[in-house]
Amino acid sequence: MLRFLTAGESHGPSLTAILEGMPAGLPLTPADLGPDMRRRQKGYGSGGRMAIEKDTVRVTGGVMGGRTTGGPIALHVENRDWANTDPAGRPGWRERDIPPMTVPRPGHADLTGAIKYGYRDLRLALERASARETAARVAVGAVCRRLLAEFGIVIGSYVVSIGDVIASLPLPTGDAARRAYLARFQAAEKSEVRCPDPDAAERMRQAISDAMQAKDTLGGVFEVVALDVPPGLGSHVHWDRRLDARLLWAVGSIQAVKGVEIGPAFENARLRGTQVHDEIFVEPAASRGERPSAPTITRHTNRAGGFEGGITTGQPVVVRGAMKPISTTLTPLRSVDLASGEPADTQYERSDFCAVPRAAVVGEAMVAFVLADALIEKLGGDSLDEMRPRFDALRRGRLDELPMDGTVWRFGYE
Repeated sequence: MLRFLTAGESHGPSLTAILEGMPAGLPLTPADLGPDMRRRQKGYGSGGRMAIEKDTVRVTGGVMGGRTTGGPIALHVENRDWANTDPAGRPGWRERDIPPMTVPRPGHADLTGAIKYGYRDLRLALERASARETAARVAVGAVCRRLLAEFGIVIGSYVVSIGDVIASLPLPTGDAARRAYLARFQAAEKSEVRCPDPDAAERMRQAISDAMQAKDTLGGVFEVVALDVPPGLGSHVHWDRRLDARLLWAVGSIQAVKGVEIGPAFENARLRGTQVHDEIFVEPAASRGERPSAPTITRHTNRAGGFEGGITTGQPVVVRGAMKPISTTLTPLRSVDLASGEPADTQYERSDFCAVPRAAVVGEAMVAFVLADALIEKLGGDSLDEMRPRFDALRRGRLDELPMDGTVWRFGYE
């Protein structure tokens, strides 16, 4: 239903994204896109590039009169580093003579890119593989977030760990879960490391500072949560329609993310089934203020992260991404000069010391894209006006929506 492409290089003139499949009639202005672009640039441990770029999005197609047309949406983000003189007085990349790059950096796409594409200079891999590309992804995600907001779906994120510092963030349960997650989102926005646990946040900041002094880098884990996602998105009938699998793929595609889990999946793997699976209860209608004839099926826990069988349950959707330490380190690493075949140390290329706080915002963008795609797939329709009544008619897990035949039957295959 939805798809997007990005184009551009880290130090080239600009980044471009094309988002196809967004329904017509969605209100969309630059003010809807700016906040996420600014959030992506914040975070203690960011490198010097973020002091140069002031990312803004220019919409150049697919939005007329402040509303989407149903056509492809074109998004344009300029790279200020292309033309600006840097702090050392060097001209921007537009006017710069670029020295040859022949020593691949461990952990980057330098060597693998050269093997795959036959590059005769490693910078050709660096420029496209760079996480600078995520600025375009966040622009796309901001459009998708705007669509989800029309249906009451909220997405936020926060940092769970950096290095060996782990925040104390117990799994929210029951009716209080939504309030707990909203409070975490708000606290994360006030934190330099996007961590809602103040004590852990201070220790994370110190850990990043220590890594910077040691000319090293740190990774960590971020968590993205989507609230008020209706049950029934995704499917169990085909491997590529399982919505949790699509989220694993999307978040795992973010640069330097090497592991993804739905809910506390790796912790669940160490427990017994009776400690993991979310038991099902019937909740009287009166407790939710609904009509008396509509008791509701509910769960008091959410260790499944909002999914069963690749389909949303109506519980918060929880996705975690594990990010390795940034591969570019001030301390040289051993490598080989491909031009001479001799051992050589890597040369430092300006980068972050810890990108986990910023990666969390990129994670939000990818989750927003996947959920928007699943919602459009479920509802159908070419415009927002067509989607709204179909959304209102979705089954929500009330008993009166789930009539059972209660009769014996056979498969009937010959």
